[in-house]
Amino acid sequence: MAPTVLCIGKLTDAAEEWQALGSKYTLLEFQSGTREEFLANCRNGIYDSVVGCYRSNGSTRFTGRFDAELVDALPKSFKFIAHNGAGYDTIDVDECSRRQIAVSNTPIAVDDATADVGIFLLLGALRMAHFSITALRAGKWMGETPRGHDPKGKILGILGMGGIGRAMAHRARAFGMRIIYHNRRRLDPSLENDAEYVSFNDLLAKSDVLSLNLALNASTRHIVGAPELGRTKPGVVIINTARGALIDEAALVEALDSGRVSAVGLDVYENEPKIHPGLVKNERAFLLPHVGTYTYETGRDMELLVLKNLETAVDEGKMITLVSEQKGLEWAPPAKDVNVSKF
Repeated sequence: MAPTVLCIGKLTDAAEEWQALGSKYTLLEFQSGTREEFLANCRNGIYDSVVGCYRSNGSTRFTGRFDAELVDALPKSFKFIAHNGAGYDTIDVDECSRRQIAVSNTPIAVDDATADVGIFLLLGALRMAHFSITALRAGKWMGETPRGHDPKGKILGILGMGGIGRAMAHRARAFGMRIIYHNRRRLDPSLENDAEYVSFNDLLAKSDVLSLNLALNASTRHIVGAPELGRTKPGVVIINTARGALIDEAALVEALDSGRVSAVGLDVYENEPKIHPGLVKNERAFLLPHVGTYTYETGRDMELLVLKNLETAVDEGKMITLVSEQKGLEWAPPAKDVNVSKF
């Protein structure tokens, strides 16, 4: 019998490619519904032959988080979760590992679009763009727009120098910015270019602009809170295109109100879609509604990479972009080298 795969949520840009997989797999879909309905399908044997799934980022509103309850309900046949999104905090990877279910995400495909938005936010925050944009639309021309700052000569501190962080650094160099960064481990020198590796404390103390570009997990939640904000350079600009809960949002509002943080550029928030009212009312906050990868090209690249992860997992027992927490586990399928342009 043909292997069975499940699509949880919808595909926007690669629906034809999903349907084409029907030539060699049995396709099941759960495109909408409730968590209770999904769990009932698991209990009633509807998914008993499923070996893996495509999981859209938006499907969380139907199934809820892939937590212990949901992971335990998945059939024994279930071995692969191909997730659409660079961030995968809506999946309990530890529980998946306990069940020996491999999880992939979509790095590489998201790097350029996310870094583009990061630079847009950086420039908007430095130039206090919200003041002039709102004044102009209110018929007040410049209104009371304060003078901004140039990026040239400023130090950009990148917390999380993965693919997105390196793409951000590449773009910032064109504006004459100096790059420092902090990771758990220093990059291979071939990936650093002219970026300087520093301690976390030095990153906070030296950065004129601090950009957050790391995954959200138990160890990084509120990695920037009131104590860390207190150690930043006075007048720092903070950019976040990763996950809102990396920052203690209430502490950020206090630092913004006090002037310790001079401006922020945010695409993500701690309790999306809710935004702290202190951010909404502060004109030194340049805000976007989580649109970092919201382009036709990147949306398609992401969906194609997810499908390729699923196909390679089912056909070869490997995932192309296995999440970092599972790399090195004895049972985990090895990740392949990937060039997203192939998809």
